[in-house]
Amino acid sequence: MPVANKRLSIEIDRAMSLINKDAINPLIPELSIKDIEPIMELVAKARGEYIKELCNITKEFGDKQPLPEHVKKLKAKRKVFEELISAYQALDTAIERGYLDVKI
Repeated sequence: MPVANKRLSIEIDRAMSLINKDAINPLIPELSIKDIEPIMELVAKARGEYIKELCNITKEFGDKQPLPEHVKKLKAKRKVFEELISAYQALDTAIERGYLDVKI
């Protein structure tokens, strides 16, 4: 990659970092592990509910195909879990990149 392109890429990264911090940081107060633990618990519970539903279906149907209403319920649990895990990953990324203030 030419030097000018590398420099532009570095400037873009720097600008994007500042823009993200300016946009995100004012929305969320300084975070500590105590603030984040309830989020992690929420994600873990959603994961558990999703897996539990799969186990319930397996107990009821064995290796037979479940009924559509059972699959619908499983899908709803998956959507909740996936949405929460995506939000948690966005939070984790924001912390890693310094967009949010943290306290130890």
